[in-house]
Amino acid sequence: MKAVPRRQIPVGLPGWIYLPASVGAALVAVPVVAILLRIDWPHFIPLISSESSRAALLLSLKTATASTALCVLLGVPMAVVLARGGFRGLSVLRALVLLPLVLPPVVGGIALLYTFGRQGLLGQHLEAFGIRIAFTTAAVVLAQSFVSLPFLVVSLEGALRSAGDQYESIAAMLGGRPTTVLRTVTLPLVLPGLISGAVLAFARSLREFGATLTFAGSLRGVTRTLPLEIYLQ
Repeated sequence: MKAVPRRQIPVGLPGWIYLPASVGAALVAVPVVAILLRIDWPHFIPLISSESSRAALLLSLKTATASTALCVLLGVPMAVVLARGGFRGLSVLRALVLLPLVLPPVVGGIALLYTFGRQGLLGQHLEAFGIRIAFTTAAVVLAQSFVSLPFLVVSLEGALRSAGDQYESIAAMLGGRPTTVLRTVTLPLVLPGLISGAVLAFARSLREFGATLTFAGSLRGVTRTLPLEIYLQ
């Protein structure tokens, strides 16, 4: 006798949930509409199409891409260690990683200046080799990476914890080395979380203002990103 497949019944949503969802959507949409209504459009179009605005946008896209790549390069190992590591002190490491989330961006910029500035903790030694970071394009990338890294780490760590480690254990039992397991099992398994974290890091880098202004300044064509250009206009 042929089995008849069961029809899947949609769960649906409780009616009350639409009210707070609508309020949340309005909280985002209404201010956007308000600012669109107040824009002086005849002057706005020439403003955003000016040479300085285009240069700032191009610089923002370049630095945000570079900082996102740096976040992926450093954030993936950090997230794996936080999710899979078994040594003491993980809570302290996690707190340090999340610190830029709670620090005001200007304070983060000052911290970077005290680290990589000409008289900074590391900057004074780099200065001896002729390497200057503060108030350069590299400073923009570092400032953006500093504030964006926690977004990628938190997103990827959550994905790793949700995925569990059973597939990794099976791969290890079959003789897979740790690097092979990480490359062929772990990372493909959490790829959606990695992509989400990278997108969040890119978006955060693109809008960074306070840390960039403090650590990199506002030099046209060098450190003046789009948020700084908007502020100056």
